[in-house]
Amino acid sequence: MLKLIPLFPLLGFLVNGLWYALIQSRPGAKKAGSTVTGGLASLAILGSFIVSVKVFLQLRGMPEASRVIEETLFSWIQVGDLNVPMTLRVDVLSTLFTMVISGVGFLIHVYSIGYMSHDETPGKFFTYLNLFCFAMLMLVMGANLPILFLGWEGVGLCSYLLIGYWYTDDEKASAGKKAFIVNRIGDLGFLLGMFLIFTTFQTLDFVEIRAAFSNSPTGVLPAGVTFETLSAIGLLLFVGCMGKSAQIPLYVWLPDAMAGPTPVSALIHAATMVTSGIYLVARLNFLYSLAPTASVVVAGVGAFTAFMAATIAITQRDIKKVLAYSTVSQLGYMFLACGVGGYVAGVFHVITHAFFKALMFLGAGSVIHGMHEEQDIMKMGGLRSKMPQTFLVFLIGWLAISGLPPFSGFFSKDEILWLSFASMKGSKVLWAMGAMTAVMTAFYMSRLFFLTFMGKPRTHEAEHAHESPFVMTGPLWVLAILSAIGGFMGIPPVISEVFGAHDINWLAHWLNPVVPHHVELNPGTTHAMEWALMGLSVLGALVGIFVAKGLYRDLAKAESLKQKFAGVHNILTNKWYVDALYDAVIVRPLVNFSKFLWRGFDVLVIDGFVNGLGRLSAWTGNAARVMQTGSVQTYAIMALLGLLITVGYLVYGLA
Repeated sequence: MLKLIPLFPLLGFLVNGLWYALIQSRPGAKKAGSTVTGGLASLAILGSFIVSVKVFLQLRGMPEASRVIEETLFSWIQVGDLNVPMTLRVDVLSTLFTMVISGVGFLIHVYSIGYMSHDETPGKFFTYLNLFCFAMLMLVMGANLPILFLGWEGVGLCSYLLIGYWYTDDEKASAGKKAFIVNRIGDLGFLLGMFLIFTTFQTLDFVEIRAAFSNSPTGVLPAGVTFETLSAIGLLLFVGCMGKSAQIPLYVWLPDAMAGPTPVSALIHAATMVTSGIYLVARLNFLYSLAPTASVVVAGVGAFTAFMAATIAITQRDIKKVLAYSTVSQLGYMFLACGVGGYVAGVFHVITHAFFKALMFLGAGSVIHGMHEEQDIMKMGGLRSKMPQTFLVFLIGWLAISGLPPFSGFFSKDEILWLSFASMKGSKVLWAMGAMTAVMTAFYMSRLFFLTFMGKPRTHEAEHAHESPFVMTGPLWVLAILSAIGGFMGIPPVISEVFGAHDINWLAHWLNPVVPHHVELNPGTTHAMEWALMGLSVLGALVGIFVAKGLYRDLAKAESLKQKFAGVHNILTNKWYVDALYDAVIVRPLVNFSKFLWRGFDVLVIDGFVNGLGRLSAWTGNAARVMQTGSVQTYAIMALLGLLITVGYLVYGLA
């Protein structure tokens, strides 16, 4: 049954892909609209979701210690001591990811039917979309690292195809190439980490690697393994995570990924590709728990990425760019959680983020659709009355990401902040960066919300904006409901006690067989301290919201503040000049060096040698053709001369 989960989107990819390649792409062929092709693709991913739910229910009916379903399809790689079967394995961790990927993916597919209704090649779009979901499902269902890496590379390829979908536009094509290249840099680290794991443990299977740790006493490394080796493995794998999950310094591709269609942004940024890194770290939590150096780096990079991306989001005007930097920031939160040992909290935020960020991206797409492709929030305003349904769902997403109770973002974000403060691996510095990021998140999301929906229309397009069709608003309502109630799956113990229950954190108990939820806290931490920090977090969110409301109710105030801090504003608008720095230090030198190699070696040496052979052949041909006169008498004389020379050589030369 497990194979059906990735098989359905693979079949959707094949059917739509062959239909497009063999029939629809022909000149003059009748094009199939988004309803037919999108319907096929949506049914395919819906099939995956139904089977995923069935597998989840099957796991739920098993004893806690044996909640694993495994299915070997065939022997894939067998070289020497390396044996890699094509085995799918679903446990308590991967089943959550399969449901989120297929469930949220299905909503995005349905939404895309309306969004891509005017596209010229919807068949190709939905082909890529199904292939993307297939690769992501293989990533989380793989029983070993090579299968995970197969899906890892698959989503990288599909991101290139989807981000650069409108490839006739140079900006969009360049964004696709940038995503592909930056991810390849990270993937080198992943490969080296995988090689080191095999060298160390003689296996690449997750269960067998975990067994090496389980067979050792608590806190003791397996025989022959050192802390330095584990740290090297953890850091190398995290390099791959930096690329795929957009962490400093490899985050620069993700904001540019906004060049793709909005459903692509929602799919990549919400529930699939960018969460791959968090899944990998959570899957190998037993390794990172014994690699303190790697954990410190994961937490530090996560916190710094969250903070830096939030500062950039404050000044962005493109509605999708604001959400893009928000995604980078929220991913930083997830790694911060994993770095301080809160792997359950990191997975929890993956799930809640999938709900509210998919909602906000698709909501942004609805706004862009209603605004006739306008994306500048400074040219919007007053859409509350023009697009009432989009306004209401966006309102829920805004409250969720701002971290206000009882919406989903409050529970997961507060858990991360608490652990960054109270965990033995945490620190006040990490907590402070996370808390300031939370305030900035509430501020820039409120800025986006007020400039887009409140006030009066500021342009002709805003004055004549219209609501999106039900095929687009329907999925938004489903995501809005999930964003509102999704946090209750992970209620922290401190709140559970208020209801007289010992611990009603369902998610933590569910993940416990694979991802232990117990985090060692600093001595002296109390529930009173946790309540105080929780209240401080909510207060910070409210401050961010009310400051944004005060500034952007009257744009003159915002403009005055912008002029007062023009230098800081320019730095943030130019994204801390990181892209410019990369261009000056890495991109242009590489391009210039490549041109030098091309002109100095390819053109002069390689081409010169090949062209020289051609010219030599032409010269000898021209020299020889003077003898080809076409006269029989001439040929007879030359044959006679040849004969005389040969006879003379035989008579006199051999003598």
